[in-house]
Amino acid sequence: MNASVPVLMYHAVAGEPNAATRGLSVSPRAFAEQMAVLRELGRHPVTTAELAAHWRTPGSRPLPADPVLITFDDGYAGVHRHALPVLAEHAFAATLFVSTGWLRGAYDTGGGPDAMLDWDQVRELAAGGVEIGGHSHTHPQLDQLDDDALWTELIRCKEIIAGELDAVPLSFAYPYGYSSRRVRARVRAAGYRQALAVGNGPARRGQGPYAMRRLTVRRTTTVEEFTRLVQGRPLVRDVARDRALTKGYALVRRARGLGRKASLTRV
Repeated sequence: MNASVPVLMYHAVAGEPNAATRGLSVSPRAFAEQMAVLRELGRHPVTTAELAAHWRTPGSRPLPADPVLITFDDGYAGVHRHALPVLAEHAFAATLFVSTGWLRGAYDTGGGPDAMLDWDQVRELAAGGVEIGGHSHTHPQLDQLDDDALWTELIRCKEIIAGELDAVPLSFAYPYGYSSRRVRARVRAAGYRQALAVGNGPARRGQGPYAMRRLTVRRTTTVEEFTRLVQGRPLVRDVARDRALTKGYALVRRARGLGRKASLTRV
């Protein structure tokens, strides 16, 4: 059984991203170089559903040697235009987590921060071996929602994907990478079999299927840093910073939650 697996988190793949997505984007050239590194290292990309199923029942679902996950959040148009051809060239699997209200089409809420995919492109990605997972409907901070709004975000996203692709999504990624015990329980109750956070460390079976960690790949990630990420070597500048930010963000979220509970108690 694989003790740990690097799960790479991408967002936009764009030559000229806008200010909202620039920091968490990668250039098409960098993405192609990074996929070549995976090939040179002998890594074998699998989907989120495949990894989680293997860890759930190891004996019945073997994985290839040296697995890695390639994931994309939100649903930016460059994933189809720039990433899909590279993935196809290497015959690499991947997982795309879509915020259904951000994609172009009948359900568009107008909230997408950059050029977004449309549903025909999502179908082409799925046909190309990309698992399509949920990422909520409008990309809110899920732990800040009441139970009804949280449930609507999860179910609306799931139903739209199922209707458009004729396949129920099994995997979920938390918007902003953060969840709570309540959110994780609702994600499970909504029928998702596994969910990804951030955490900026490798995924391990002991994290559980609803708190699998990922490694952020950003525009400033060099080829050398990317290689170290995949190999699990000592943390470098961006990853150490991201891990600290993740921990700090979690503390802020908990403090806000406690403050909200205190206010309700006083009422």
